[in-house]
Amino acid sequence: MSVHHKELSQGRWFDLPFFEQMANIGSEVGRTISWRKKKKEYSDLAFKRALELLDLTIGDQKNRPRLKELTRLRETLADYFFFDNSYGSSDEKWQSYFYPFNYAARRSRY
Repeated sequence: MSVHHKELSQGRWFDLPFFEQMANIGSEVGRTISWRKKKKEYSDLAFKRALELLDLTIGDQKNRPRLKELTRLRETLADYFFFDNSYGSSDEKWQSYFYPFNYAARRSRY
């Protein structure tokens, strides 16, 4: 598997606060959603990038207390975008899930 975020995977990702990590994952999920009806190839690439960032977040030692939520997030994202959507997710629910992380990441910069 090719690495899409080479610089981040070499350590810079682990310097980001949790909220920024999640906001970046949310951005890729948003791209996945917006490209899905336009060009499936771009949507699939965005989803792969989202999973890559999520895997880096799961591997970040500071996020150990959140491991259960992060692994469940990975499971439900895969279920929604590539399987049967047995959890009943929707584009709107994913946008609502990630929005607070984006807001928190912006607030923490000031």
